[in-house]
Amino acid sequence: MKVLLIKDVKSLGKIGEVKEVKDGYGKNFLIGKGYAKHATAEVLEEWKTQQQKLKDTEEKEIKTATDLKEKIESSKFTIKHKVGANGHLIGSVTNKEISLELEKFDIKIDKKLIHLNNKIKTIGIFEVDCKLGHSIHASAKIDVIAEV
Repeated sequence: MKVLLIKDVKSLGKIGEVKEVKDGYGKNFLIGKGYAKHATAEVLEEWKTQQQKLKDTEEKEIKTATDLKEKIESSKFTIKHKVGANGHLIGSVTNKEISLELEKFDIKIDKKLIHLNNKIKTIGIFEVDCKLGHSIHASAKIDVIAEV
């Protein structure tokens, strides 16, 4: 009996592989537990179209992330923050503030995906790492200025 593995099975194979197995093992264990489907022509064709759709979706997401990276790296963002008498910021610039500033430019990035190497506690220009998905990172330039 031929089966199409829809989950990784230890000592048999990885997802997407077609394997020849004994009838009882295939029907009772693999298909019964949801690890595989009977490898008919329709099932194989359905699997191929499903995998192609996933590949197309991933390519679109990568293209979108790459375009977003170019937009972020070509822009300069300005954040106004309260400053104390000594010239240092009152508090520090947070991920949330940076996320809200990016949204003004129609760039939606969750604050959890913005990484600060060091806390921003002074006025100046800082680089911030933004995770965009699919191992794509953008470096945003943030100009922190005093709020008047």
